[in-house]
Amino acid sequence: MTTRTWFITGASRGIGLELARAALAAGQRVAATARRGATVAQALGDHEALLPLDLDVTDREQIAAAVATAHERFGGIDVLVNNAGYGQLGLFEETTEAEVRAQFDTNVFGLFEVTRAVLPSMRARRRGHVINVSSIGGIVGAASGSVYCASKFAVEGFSASLADEVRELGIQVTVVGPGFIRTDFLDPRSVRFAQAGIADYAALSARLRDYYGERNHRQAGDPARLAEAILTLAAAAQPPQRFCAGSDAVAMLEARLAQLREELDDWRDLSLSVDGEWEDAAR
Repeated sequence: MTTRTWFITGASRGIGLELARAALAAGQRVAATARRGATVAQALGDHEALLPLDLDVTDREQIAAAVATAHERFGGIDVLVNNAGYGQLGLFEETTEAEVRAQFDTNVFGLFEVTRAVLPSMRARRRGHVINVSSIGGIVGAASGSVYCASKFAVEGFSASLADEVRELGIQVTVVGPGFIRTDFLDPRSVRFAQAGIADYAALSARLRDYYGERNHRQAGDPARLAEAILTLAAAAQPPQRFCAGSDAVAMLEARLAQLREELDDWRDLSLSVDGEWEDAAR
């Protein structure tokens, strides 16, 4: 595997930590960031090829400083992995405006700003790979995921569009959509549940919290195996624009594709009827 420099956000635990560990084991150089970079160093130990950095992705000054430090240490960034994020779960009407904005500030605008900081050097060198960690929730919505899924749908749309914008500059973009991965994503210190209770939703809210609680640390997806898969994607000559990660994600995506195909076929005539005759005024 060609030695590259990786810049990974949200690397103190979960997918980001496992990816940093796997990259180091594969002989890669890694700038691993977290709100407290010291937690990365504690988790991974002392590596000459590791650069732990403080980075809150909602802080533009920290983003600029972290990217600059990575460039100074390693001479550039070859692979950017936008992994930092969290889940804001809960029914939409029970979620406050502040909770919605905080979710998008991290999952969407934070990702945007880190990408904006890294792209100029990739453009200058005419090479690079941006890997955005989304979720199966970026394609398939679900009750209690209205805000979280909306943020991941945004990441999906951004990634697909960015891929078309930078392809001719030698930069590749891949969005990774995991299903349920066995991390602490559903731990109280990670996930955030809507706090504004509404009586009409009480029973559904309780069922959904129980559902997630029962699956905490019992998810099928293995974060170490996902990390190895991401290494494989980064090494591919022609990586996919979107990668579905995990058997549950594959099943949900297949069901969503079937639903879209069925609805497209059922309503095709009405869809086509929207076109009308028109005369080109320039002729």
